[in-house]
Amino acid sequence: MQHNPGHPIGVFDSGVGGLTVVRALMERLPFENIIYFGDTARVPYGIKSTETIIGYAGQITEFLLQQNVKLLIIACNTMASVARQTVEQIASVPVLDVIEAGARSTVGATKTKSVGVIGTPATINSNSYARAIHRHDRDIRIFSQACPLFVPLVEEGWLDHPVTRLTAQEYLAPVLAEHIDTLVLGCTHYPLLKALLQELVGPAISLVDSAEAMADITAALLEETSFANPSQGAPQYRYYVTDVPLRFQMIAERFLGRTLPKVEIVKW
Repeated sequence: MQHNPGHPIGVFDSGVGGLTVVRALMERLPFENIIYFGDTARVPYGIKSTETIIGYAGQITEFLLQQNVKLLIIACNTMASVARQTVEQIASVPVLDVIEAGARSTVGATKTKSVGVIGTPATINSNSYARAIHRHDRDIRIFSQACPLFVPLVEEGWLDHPVTRLTAQEYLAPVLAEHIDTLVLGCTHYPLLKALLQELVGPAISLVDSAEAMADITAALLEETSFANPSQGAPQYRYYVTDVPLRFQMIAERFLGRTLPKVEIVKW
């Protein structure tokens, strides 16, 4: 299959969370065409078996390859932690994922080698961030904390609500007790809580936003491979989902930071 620099970047996720990655890509790479795929009919992935997640990831990869993407980005931490190898085996294009992007940023950010990681229970239990960070630096100490209530709070729009603040204080207390200097936001919903989390942890702790980290790594890869889109025209953005759940438009626009154009439904 011939790929050319004008082809789109494919970004996929189990739901709407990966739109924070799309938003970071739009800001960092304003001329790149982007196709987003959110498997909204089958979300959440975090509670499903590894085999099921691998099957879904393979199906989505095939779909995006048919759209002639030049690069695939796994914007779902759960899929990245269990299905990256499968996606790489199927794909004829480079594959990037949020966990590796976050890990690389973390290694660059920490001075004391004491790092906190927050994420969904599935991501934290998979230990994938710890493994990815240790591939770069074995000496970094990692303190992980699952924050199951953050996703529903973000989707409710309670980004600076007393309930969210109290929940965050509870979750962060054990991690902060370890005197970390860097906190990894290990879920694509969490960038929306960045202002609140930064306020709670204080200015001495760096937050690693894997959506921003992903945009930086994508930009670097496109530059290295001379695969950046040469066209300086207005880019095309396409959004595919497997279902339009209640309040989808509202939640998606909050993640994207702009109005959502027409969304196309894919029926398997």
